Amino acid sequence: MTAVEAEAAALRAGLGPRSTGIEVVAAGVGSAVAAAATARQLAVAAGAGRPYQAVVSAGIGGGFPDRVDVAATVLATSSIAADLGAESPTGFIGIDELGFGSAVAATDATLTNWLRGALPHAVAGQVLTVNTVTGTEATATALAVRHPDALAEAMEGYGVACAAALARLPFAELRTISNPVGPRDRSRWRIPAALAALTAAGTALDRTADQLATVVGWP
Repeated sequence: MTAVEAEAAALRAGLGPRSTGIEVVAAGVGSAVAAAATARQLAVAAGAGRPYQAVVSAGIGGGFPDRVDVAATVLATSSIAADLGAESPTGFIGIDELGFGSAVAATDATLTNWLRGALPHAVAGQVLTVNTVTGTEATATALAVRHPDALAEAMEGYGVACAAALARLPFAELRTISNPVGPRDRSRWRIPAALAALTAAGTALDRTADQLATVVGWP
């Protein structure tokens, strides 16, 4: 599940026209529409008797400076809804601390390990899901302090993870880095490089897609 068609097209270009077993769908931008579109996609497929076996949120995203380079590939160890909670005079209070659930969506270890095997140059760490893309140094610093293990931010992972969890399917998140997290400076964006990295990831996944069912142990 990608956000926009440009990301989906980049992945499909790497997978190739004869690729089997991996379907790429553009869900829309943001956690809410990503969750809804993923849930619908899974329900329709299951109702048609061709259920999916796993769900991956994929696309480009921002990378935290000094933690990951632009154009790098990141695999999430968990997807975190970084702004799901409440403001207070003393700072942000996450939904976990409020007692209303969890902002942390775990990624499936076996699925993520397969991705790491296919993408040996990828780096692993937390990926934040935000509703507002970071555009100031203050917000970037606050996020980095609250999430010292976060490598990247995007807008859909947590929503896709929630849909996968409801369907009881393994979930993973893959991001290629298009820009540094921080002040909004379009001169530092490298979207073509990030999309090219998505295509390279698709090519690598295509080479090992036939191994996935055996590796994970699905029937």
